[in-house]
Amino acid sequence: MIVDHPALPPAVSRPWLIVAVAAWCLAVAITALNRPAPIPPGPFEGQGVFLTDPVNGRFGEWALIKTEAGVLLADLPDSSGGFRGAAVWLSGEIEGEPGTRQSIGFRARLDVTEITESASRPPPHIRFGQALRDRVIDRLQPLREGRALLAGFLIGDTSGVARSDIEAMRRSGLSHFVAVSGSNVALFLGLLFVAAGPAALGPKRRAIIGLLGLPVYAAATRFEPSVMRASVMAALALGGRLIGVVFEAWQLLSLAVVILLVASPNLVSSVGFQLSVAATAGVLVGARWPVEGKLQRALAVTAGAQVAVAPIILIHFESVPLLSPLANLLAAPVVAAATVVGAVGVALFNPLTSVAVWMANLVLWLSRGVSVWPQVGAAGVGLTIAMVMVVLWRPRWRPMLLMASAVAVLVLTLMPDRRLPDVGAIVLDVGQGDAILLHGGSGHFALIDGGPDPLILMDRLRSYGVDSLDLVAISHVHADHITGLTGLLGQVSIGQVWASLAPHETGSSVDFMMGLGEWAIPVEAPPPGRTMQLGSLRITVEAPLRRYSSPNDQSLVLSVEGPASSMLLAGDIETFAQADLGHLRTDVLKVPHQGGATSDPEWLAGVEARLAVISVGPNSFGHPAEWVIDVLEDSGAEVVRTDETGDVVVPLG
Repeated sequence: MIVDHPALPPAVSRPWLIVAVAAWCLAVAITALNRPAPIPPGPFEGQGVFLTDPVNGRFGEWALIKTEAGVLLADLPDSSGGFRGAAVWLSGEIEGEPGTRQSIGFRARLDVTEITESASRPPPHIRFGQALRDRVIDRLQPLREGRALLAGFLIGDTSGVARSDIEAMRRSGLSHFVAVSGSNVALFLGLLFVAAGPAALGPKRRAIIGLLGLPVYAAATRFEPSVMRASVMAALALGGRLIGVVFEAWQLLSLAVVILLVASPNLVSSVGFQLSVAATAGVLVGARWPVEGKLQRALAVTAGAQVAVAPIILIHFESVPLLSPLANLLAAPVVAAATVVGAVGVALFNPLTSVAVWMANLVLWLSRGVSVWPQVGAAGVGLTIAMVMVVLWRPRWRPMLLMASAVAVLVLTLMPDRRLPDVGAIVLDVGQGDAILLHGGSGHFALIDGGPDPLILMDRLRSYGVDSLDLVAISHVHADHITGLTGLLGQVSIGQVWASLAPHETGSSVDFMMGLGEWAIPVEAPPPGRTMQLGSLRITVEAPLRRYSSPNDQSLVLSVEGPASSMLLAGDIETFAQADLGHLRTDVLKVPHQGGATSDPEWLAGVEARLAVISVGPNSFGHPAEWVIDVLEDSGAEVVRTDETGDVVVPLG
């Protein structure tokens, strides 16, 4: 029997919206005032509970763990295991200052020396959620490409998605598809009701089953802020069925915000939570926009969500994808189909998983293509919003506006954000590391090293309109020179690679060299004297002259001759390699090793450069050393640093 529950009057929404805004403001104040107190350094031993899954960071695994001393940022031993909600016994050394990770404040760092599983078991919803998560991950192995993205669609696990693809989805406006939210929760509940069979007959029984299942799915998706927002809204709707009340959508959203911020005020600083709430509000506004036709309504809903999240994206990422509504319009049905088919495949019929993986690969292909579309700032966002409103309200103006938009997009796409030298070098600001872009003219580019972060490197290359490299040269194996290059594979056309890495290797160098093999990109270990003509630039290999015990001394050293000036790219060579190399005079010197105190002062002065560029970022190594700067300036060089000036453009023509 169908029972019509009385809906709460829309007027009730307004007070709850006010309460939600007030709760948001109060949470901001609480998080600003309630900073974690520090803990004195010293030994620690006790029980803790994982607040996050272990995360592979630059310097090893870490996780946030709640202990009797408060929340600690634990530096974990490799492959320590554990998952959110798991109880452990751990010992180690407390050190460091309070801080914040993943919107959670911690009191200190804990260098864990020993960690073992605790005898106490996690709550049932955590155990069932972990079992569900394990099943999805096991069915989708190996987590690469489309399989990794499908795991993101189903349970929000993007650990297997390449960082360059994560950035491509962000730049194309599609990253929200791996932030599990309302549609995923609805799909989970639908599958749960089907699995429950006769037990789910009737609205009240379904409500009870749903209320029991929601914590399990939240645990499986690691209580992501967007999942919590969607789960609380779903729980309120199901709870309303039990008491005979139908909540209006705005009431559900307002109540969910209030409940979550009361339970955890720190959520207010979570970008994921901010975007989830804003996008949901935008969808609700867009769904009620006075337009006719399915396409217009779909565009209104998509545009509503994008307009709502645009200010937040601008604040956190400084730019917004110009055509993200169009990209979402194309991707949304594919993502929905992949999620449904993938869920059924994982739960019931594994062959369907391959179909879902193919669809996920299609989304990856779309995001990579769309990621090169223009990004706009605050002024561009305002203009775009105005144009969308005109298109929706004044149909007769659509052809003219669409034509103007097409011309603007074409101009913005073809026009790089920054001006290239006609012939020269750009020492890219990639943080603590090296990446030097050479332009020989007429679109001939070479890249020497890639810095520590593939996302930063790709952003710099895009800003100069670079999508093809004649040459990539790797100076040596250290992560601050080679890790960024991993993002090039499959994204940028590479003609050939120079690398003189033997006898050294690191995890980053092994990964990149394996990737080069998979993409069949030719690799050469160039001997001293090897030359290459890059447009108007002539590149010559100067070193290494022999094998060294230090990877830094093993650096590939290149001299670059332009029509007007020369430049020496010295990698990270130290005193031994510098003594072997002798004094190579040049107009511009890329100072070795971020200006560290590892060079011979006589060698630095003997180069007689008029310009010395130090590629450096925030660090704890003391780079650059003051005496290095003094030696260079005393020799007549002007010293510039990327951490102070950003990208350094060096004309050589």
